Amino acid sequence: MSAKIYLIPTTLGNSPVENVIPQYVIDIINQTNFYIVENIKTARRYLIKAGIQTKIDELTFYELNKHTSPENYETYLHPIKQNQNIGIISEAGTPGVADPGADIVSIAHRKHIPVVPLVGPSSILLSVMASGLNGQNFAFVGYIPVKKHERINKIKMLEKRSKIDNQTQLFIETPYRNQHILNDLISTCHPDTLLCIAADITLSTEFIHTKKIKDWKKDLPDLKKRPSIFLIHRM
Repeated sequence: MSAKIYLIPTTLGNSPVENVIPQYVIDIINQTNFYIVENIKTARRYLIKAGIQTKIDELTFYELNKHTSPENYETYLHPIKQNQNIGIISEAGTPGVADPGADIVSIAHRKHIPVVPLVGPSSILLSVMASGLNGQNFAFVGYIPVKKHERINKIKMLEKRSKIDNQTQLFIETPYRNQHILNDLISTCHPDTLLCIAADITLSTEFIHTKKIKDWKKDLPDLKKRPSIFLIHRM
């Protein structure tokens, strides 16, 4: 079996493809006709933007999101049997991280199908790089709880873990709830806890700053509808 599954990165927003996606990835796209994607509409738009040469209507897309039945997962891999490559595309950034594509990758490993991760922007690594926080010991914990009391308890737990393990804690929220989590961080964390806010990474409006909680209180950014990732480190 020579066909492979390629984990195809996308832009983190409306930045030019050539700024963040290597030409090698574009070459792989032009060798792939089958795609497993979170959203077919946005995946088609991205492939056109990336300059795919195959007519978009000649491609085959399988949708993988919270509405997809796990019973369909293995059927998405059928093109491999015909020696056809498959590309996995998430909504933003790299697939398989905080992304349902990981379930397909897990099945591929069990079936001994080669999985190839391709280079592209990851908000997790880019934010750690730019934060000035501990980059040798960090944990990405995904989405923070929606309910306020659960969210506050989670923040307290992560702050405590950060201090005990000297570990940077990273988490995200949907853009329209960013301001809520920011307010809870400011009101819950110790004044000397370091907080990095990384918003609009790789875009012209990119905002990445690290300050102590007590300093953030003086000047809170407006994060409404801006893709953001939060990092805390309690020394």
